[in-house]
Amino acid sequence: MADVKNKIDKNVAGKFFVDDQCIDCDLCRSTAPDNFTTEDDLGYSYVYKQPTTPEEEELCREALENCPVEAIGDFGDKS
Repeated sequence: MADVKNKIDKNVAGKFFVDDQCIDCDLCRSTAPDNFTTEDDLGYSYVYKQPTTPEEEELCREALENCPVEAIGDFGDKS
């Protein structure tokens, strides 16, 4: 499970985040490309835009559930 204490600084504030366990496998970016992007030079992905529609939220949740290293977290309704 993703740890908020290890959250990558580049994540935008909001419900979803990526922590430092990310291996940049591309799953989140291919699942929710409108919300996740990569830091190529450092080899990790992060949330660059929080979901703004139910569809985007569903795709972010799918990325969270399928992340092979459980690096995606969810603050629930908190920002």
